Amino acid sequence: MGLVDSLFGKDARKFLKRKDSDAAEAGRALEELRSSLYNELKTSEGAKRQQQRFCGPVVAMSFNFVVAVGIILANKLVMGRVGFNFPIFLTLIHYAVAWILLAFFKSLSLLPMSPPSKTTPFSSLFSLGAVMAFASGLANTSLKHNSVGFYQMAKIAVTPTIVLAEFVLFKKTISSTKVMALAVVSLGVAIATVTDLEFNLFGALVAVAWIIPSAINKILWSNLQQQANWTALALMWKTTPFTVFFLLALMPWLDPPGVLLFKWDWGNSSAILVSALLGFLLQWSGALALGATSATSHVVLGQFKTCVILLGGYVIFGSDPGFVSICGAVAALAGMSVYTWLNLPGKSVDYSSSKLLPKQNTAVSKPKADSDDVGGESGVALLSVELDLSKTTTANIV
Repeated sequence: MGLVDSLFGKDARKFLKRKDSDAAEAGRALEELRSSLYNELKTSEGAKRQQQRFCGPVVAMSFNFVVAVGIILANKLVMGRVGFNFPIFLTLIHYAVAWILLAFFKSLSLLPMSPPSKTTPFSSLFSLGAVMAFASGLANTSLKHNSVGFYQMAKIAVTPTIVLAEFVLFKKTISSTKVMALAVVSLGVAIATVTDLEFNLFGALVAVAWIIPSAINKILWSNLQQQANWTALALMWKTTPFTVFFLLALMPWLDPPGVLLFKWDWGNSSAILVSALLGFLLQWSGALALGATSATSHVVLGQFKTCVILLGGYVIFGSDPGFVSICGAVAALAGMSVYTWLNLPGKSVDYSSSKLLPKQNTAVSKPKADSDDVGGESGVALLSVELDLSKTTTANIV
């Protein structure tokens, strides 16, 4: 009996010792994993790898699509029921709230590290911040002075502008089949949405002036992320102050007077704050989508949202955009399907160039989709003008 107790006691001690050893080993492994993840986020290369791992093309573009639909509804509430008719100031609020949130993330050490300053010239960041302000401001001014149809017509012109700009700046070309698919998409969207072309001379000049900043904005966003190890949040943190500065300069010229006389009660302020929070998510998701794909694909995504909202209104809510508009939307979706299929891994591409922005010499792998396209723009408030496809959108929607 004593012998059994003795043997049992030894086995128990061995078992407990083995359990303690296993627990200590698991604890060390967990600590190593946490340390590895922390170190990953503390370098621009590691943060970029994590973004590519968790936010691939499908996730990023789906995120951007959902948020864009949400901000359309929020901004309709702000501009319609609340009556906040100051589109530039609303965009300024969006960027200011985004910068405050980014500062909060930075205080908690949650903001990814930026690449070394020598890899990206200050002029590139300053230019991106300025172009973002002009792209948003001119878009909203165009909507104020022109009909939604004329604005949409100008927006369609962004696609060939991006293709031309990429060729001029980076010697990038795309295949003839992609060009045909994009032509079908643009024509289909034009047929589906361009039902009225009301404009004045000033509005038309603003719309034309907006096309180039919009295209360059997308190109810079995509190129800086893909070629210089920038993550979306780190690039937003560096460029948002410049955007806020230029929006402050544009506001007296493009917004009507009377913003201080607006009724800033709890209900109105809450609606504007919700719009601003969605604006931050839209900017972030748009940047993720541009970093994961390309400027051209981001434009196609915007047109996809337009067609889905039009057809969704017809199928779900019984709205009647007209037979011609429905046919145009279906044709555009067909073109988008072909364009997406052509960008699947393994499809042939015509040409690829590794020419970077000036003084950028840190290369990273291209995203899985659109390996022959480069481009960029943050999402921000301006994407919430993705049309009231029931044809009742006012010109002040941001």
